[in-house]
Amino acid sequence: MKILMLCLGNICRSPLAEGILRSKLSSDFEVDSAGTISMHEGEKADKRSIKVAANHHVDINEHRSRPITTKDFENFDRIYCMDLHNLQDALSMAKNNEQGAKVSLILDVLNSGKSNEVPDPYWGDLSDFEKVYQMLDEACNVIAKEINFNSKTI
Repeated sequence: MKILMLCLGNICRSPLAEGILRSKLSSDFEVDSAGTISMHEGEKADKRSIKVAANHHVDINEHRSRPITTKDFENFDRIYCMDLHNLQDALSMAKNNEQGAKVSLILDVLNSGKSNEVPDPYWGDLSDFEKVYQMLDEACNVIAKEINFNSKTI
């Protein structure tokens, strides 16, 4: 199974989500991330994302930002978006209903009744990045359990 995490610039939220989920899955699964814009293409993750991830023993130092491509809709089984704008941008790139069905908001897996958007911490401080980490960690726990369960029942 191949999973793509998607946010705006691919330097804050989606690299965190990628690293968190990757740390919860075996190497049999592919986890990557991308952004809906190319403004930060080739850049490392935001230093605050790197720090918060490291505080939780998740290494995202090797991450480099990249924009989402139409090929991603062919290559990935699931595309998890951080907010409604990312979701709309991704759905507008899908060529058909099958590709569109791969796209969802990452926090939708929680069914918590709370906001289903991961706030962009870019303009905030380290505590905002920590809050985002906690949200993504909770969602990635659910995703990892589901994926691991489904891979054992196949």
